[in-house]
Amino acid sequence: MFYVVLLAMVALFLALRLYSVLGKRTGHEQQPLARGADDRGVPVTVARPVEVSLEKREMPNRNIEGRAEQGVRAVIAAEPGFDVAQFLNGAQSAYRMTLESFWKGDEETLATLAEPDVQAVFAEAIAARRESGETLDNRLVSIERAVITDAQVQGREARITVRFDADIAAVTRDANGQVVAGSLTDAVETHDVWTFARTLKSSDPNWKLADTDEA
Repeated sequence: MFYVVLLAMVALFLALRLYSVLGKRTGHEQQPLARGADDRGVPVTVARPVEVSLEKREMPNRNIEGRAEQGVRAVIAAEPGFDVAQFLNGAQSAYRMTLESFWKGDEETLATLAEPDVQAVFAEAIAARRESGETLDNRLVSIERAVITDAQVQGREARITVRFDADIAAVTRDANGQVVAGSLTDAVETHDVWTFARTLKSSDPNWKLADTDEA
């Protein structure tokens, strides 16, 4: 009987030891497996229609006023090779050459730059200046801005109007070379509106001065 009780006590002791070890978490227990990417719910993406503008958006051109845009498009449609920037560069060169030729009384050069009607006006002014014995000692200091203000196409004839904002130092001398008006040290702001004309698709690429006015 004594041995039976002793074996029972040993069995109870071993059971308590096993519980003390197996009944506690050691941090090494097997964790539940994470769900794989294939097991997760896949979000449903609803395709949204992309709005495509059928009308090409055009950036505003600071060198063309609004009322002239339609006329410029007509010029480009009639002559696809027309380039606004190139035209304005040429117009500024023509502006400078025309003024300098007029101041010097160079009618031959003016004939290549202006149409006959405008050339005749220049010639008349030059003749009156010579008769009075006066000479112009002017200088184009700078062209601050050149912008297209109007454009038209009639048949093959195109006319483009450009406004020039420039600084000019102007001096008028008498027959003795004395200054009678103006000053070379003070530039005057001038605002001229010139119209250039050309026959589109012609062999002559040059635009000629067709009209002059003040802004």
